Amino acid sequence: MNQLTLETMIAVFEEIFGRGLWWIMVAVAAAITVLYLYVLIRDRSMSMRKFLWAQLSMPFGAIAAVLYVQAMTSSRFSDIGGPIDVIMLLGIALLGAIGCAILVYTIQSLFRGKSERPISEQPTIVG
Repeated sequence: MNQLTLETMIAVFEEIFGRGLWWIMVAVAAAITVLYLYVLIRDRSMSMRKFLWAQLSMPFGAIAAVLYVQAMTSSRFSDIGGPIDVIMLLGIALLGAIGCAILVYTIQSLFRGKSERPISEQPTIVG
């Protein structure tokens, strides 16, 4: 492997996860991204309450992503050998956290709808 190309990365991921599972994961990630964009366009704003719940779910997504990749690669924490392993582990955790937050926000928005009024429509106290 002389160069790191997109085709090389796809081949590596297909080898790790299996061809079918890899492309199912890609399709699910694409579908969640499209739904997230739909929710943002539909609501025309982000709900801070939903965003808070999404942020609170991030550590669970990070842990789940790391454990999932370790299970798929048959590795353990004791197999971490150098700085690149730690960087990869942190990268996987970061992507899992972000993915979980997007998933939680999207699910909340699809099932609960718009729960908050925009600031311009909220009642004001006159006194």
